[in-house]
Amino acid sequence: MRRIGVIVGVLALGLAIAGYVFFNGERKAVVRYRTVPIERGTIVSLVTATGTINPITTIQVGSQVSGMIESLHADFNSKVTANQVVARIDPFPYQARRDQAVASLANAKAAFDKARIDLAQRRRELDRAKSLIGQQFISQNEVDVALTASEGAVAQLKVTEAAVKQAEAMLQAAELDLKYTVIRSPVDGVVISRLVEVGQRIAASFTIPMLFLIAEDVTKMQVDTNVSEADIGGIAEGKAASFTVDAYPGEQFQGRVRQVRNAPINIQNVVTYDVVVEFENPAFRLKPGMTANVSIVVAKKENILKVPNSALRFTPPKTVRDEQASGRPAKGEGGGRMSAGGTSDAAIRQLAIWKQGVDEALERVPVEMGISDGAYAEISSASINEGDQVIIGIDSPRGDRKSGELPPGFGGGQQRGGRRDRGM
Repeated sequence: MRRIGVIVGVLALGLAIAGYVFFNGERKAVVRYRTVPIERGTIVSLVTATGTINPITTIQVGSQVSGMIESLHADFNSKVTANQVVARIDPFPYQARRDQAVASLANAKAAFDKARIDLAQRRRELDRAKSLIGQQFISQNEVDVALTASEGAVAQLKVTEAAVKQAEAMLQAAELDLKYTVIRSPVDGVVISRLVEVGQRIAASFTIPMLFLIAEDVTKMQVDTNVSEADIGGIAEGKAASFTVDAYPGEQFQGRVRQVRNAPINIQNVVTYDVVVEFENPAFRLKPGMTANVSIVVAKKENILKVPNSALRFTPPKTVRDEQASGRPAKGEGGGRMSAGGTSDAAIRQLAIWKQGVDEALERVPVEMGISDGAYAEISSASINEGDQVIIGIDSPRGDRKSGELPPGFGGGQQRGGRRDRGM
């Protein structure tokens, strides 16, 4: 009985060791893949940027004369019409200058009349001298003196005539300065800013002091955005755009690209271009100076085949590629990389997706990529159809695989904290 017990114990121990080895020994882990079907739908490629809302036309209303602000007839947010009085400057100094110019003109006209009368007298004396010289009653010298006096009177008449014109010009300048003491709005619009107060003195010397800032038409405004040089190639006038502002969260406003300015803006070696997006603002809900997050539609395609971008980034594990190399060598090592901008023909030909065949063997299918919206990309190939299952990542229980068996980008020694990226 003791021998039988020892034999039974040895057999039980052997069975236990065999079971442990069978169930917990080293086995090849089964690799499972996550797949999605190729869809047919719409892709909209967008360029995002941040800009500032501004009126399309802004008028700076200033003063061409110096003086003290006597009265203001417009304030912030006031609606004004063309030729409406918005401010007045103290007119008394300019009225005095005008009166002085009026007196100077009257004096010049009187001098002109006197010179004209004197010229008539000198001409009569010259005519008399010419008649007397024929009778030899006077000498030739007296005739010459009369001729000189007549010519001098003609010159004096021209001098007084020029003085009259000068006095008239001075009067016009004085009246113009007096007219400029009344500040009028040049356009219909809304006062955005008022920069003066009653009693404030302004000096119009080298520059014109600004009194008001008027937006010509606040029902039509624009967003001035800065688009990077990498994205400016796909933007053109007439492209649709949408934007949001913090004042109205969750609400989108629609606009259209009105202008793509060619002047580069270089800030710390970062080159951007000003893109102007025009939009309607009938209720004046959007105010000048608001920050807008703009999305400009670069391209839009409908009814096309599309896959998630992760399908183009996926690469099978190295062990799987090595296993298939003996039976069906792969045509390439991976799916290449996505490009945010334009992609050359050579780079397009390198893109590929992976799918499982009938015998669950992986098959690499080269594709050409079109536009992308950041989540999905347009693809085209003669070897794919709508509904085909493409691989986007690896799905396996945690800890079933060593990090060295994962493909590039799906885990490994360079990951910090044991974190794994499974291709999404």
